[in-house]
Amino acid sequence: MPYARQSIAEFAAAVADRTPAPASGSALAVAAALAAALAELTARFSGDEPAAAEAERLRDRLLELADEDAAAYAEFMRTKSAEARSRTIEVPLELARTAAAVARLADRLEREGNPRLVGDAASSSALAHAAVRAAARLAQINLDERARELLA
Repeated sequence: MPYARQSIAEFAAAVADRTPAPASGSALAVAAALAAALAELTARFSGDEPAAAEAERLRDRLLELADEDAAAYAEFMRTKSAEARSRTIEVPLELARTAAAVARLADRLEREGNPRLVGDAASSSALAHAAVRAAARLAQINLDERARELLA
């Protein structure tokens, strides 16, 4: 079942299970999707429908990335192939890029959006910026591991 269709409690329990996936990448994607949802909320209350539509598109993509990250890691654990390892780098990088787009949108909405929702925009920004940093770190960890494999 796609993570987007699970309850928050079910997803959190799945992350906590002693299984390879979902784990950090999927959790970051869901956190970034929540950041996008907060940006979407702010945009809607600000009357900025283009920003709301962009936030919705980003939210949907981030939820897809939660599943893609889990699938990439599960495939790598199953095959240990170079192609599967590459996906464990590519997916977190895409997650970081997508979360960065959310952060830029949230930062703009914090400055220009409805002042009554500045807390929602600020929370969106903080979550998105944290997801960018953490996803980039995951990609770096997986890239470092790939380099160690190549040098072994």
